[in-house]
Amino acid sequence: MVILDGGLATHLEALGADLRDELWSAKLLLENPSVIRQAHLDYFAAGAEVATTASYQASIPAFVRRGLSASEAEKLIVLSVRLAAEARDSHGTGTVAASVGPYGAYLANGAEYTGDYDLDEDGLTDWHRDRWHILAGSGADLLACETIPSYAEARALGRLLAETPGTRAWVSFSCRDGEHISDGTPLKEAAALFAGNPQVIAVGVNCTAPRHIPSLIGRIEGKPVMVYPNSGETWDAANRRWLGLADPAEFGAAAAGWHAAGSAFVGGCCRTTPEHIRQIGEHLKTG
Repeated sequence: MVILDGGLATHLEALGADLRDELWSAKLLLENPSVIRQAHLDYFAAGAEVATTASYQASIPAFVRRGLSASEAEKLIVLSVRLAAEARDSHGTGTVAASVGPYGAYLANGAEYTGDYDLDEDGLTDWHRDRWHILAGSGADLLACETIPSYAEARALGRLLAETPGTRAWVSFSCRDGEHISDGTPLKEAAALFAGNPQVIAVGVNCTAPRHIPSLIGRIEGKPVMVYPNSGETWDAANRRWLGLADPAEFGAAAAGWHAAGSAFVGGCCRTTPEHIRQIGEHLKTG
């Protein structure tokens, strides 16, 4: 059983960061990298065994759109890995997973929850390629392909894995319900893309409502299962705010159930905090 971290942006906001920006947590790579390191440290202190880097939204096109050069963007992407590694080294142990966010994160229009893209598989492969190779060579322990909403995007990431045969990764999908990823493809079909791939250490689901997790766990075959859902709150895209509440102790209790149902990796995504991660550990100890 591996305990993942929780929502990086959520904790950065708790530490005082203003993330109202299309770069989201990646803007702090420019403005305040030390707070990213502190957020990773807080998750390690809470019991997380993995630090997922602040590169989810940190694509070269996004930084270039902000006015940076491609070389400046590359340095910031590498910085995201270095900050996580420094936190890991300070803590003494842990794994650094370099976040590979979906194309939808760059679009900044919620497409990571729909898979409604204007690029096909070839276009997605090309869009991801530069950042992929930067992160593959960054010294991270593995790549965290996360919140993937689209079957075509999953296939594109599989092609990039083949370009970097020494790289390990996990692949985690965003799901619309207890059976389908966000673009409507059955999770069982999407997960099967990676079942025989020795570079992939786990396949799973993230940034999905906790109520769907038990059903989704049973649809992944051939790889260890990973789940790190959001807190169960809902995103109001029109007003750019979260609605609802989620109790960390309830989340921890649910996480113990996900582990019992077959998930080997458990953590949290949006709106989860170090306390959610601490509660996962507590409930796993007592479960």
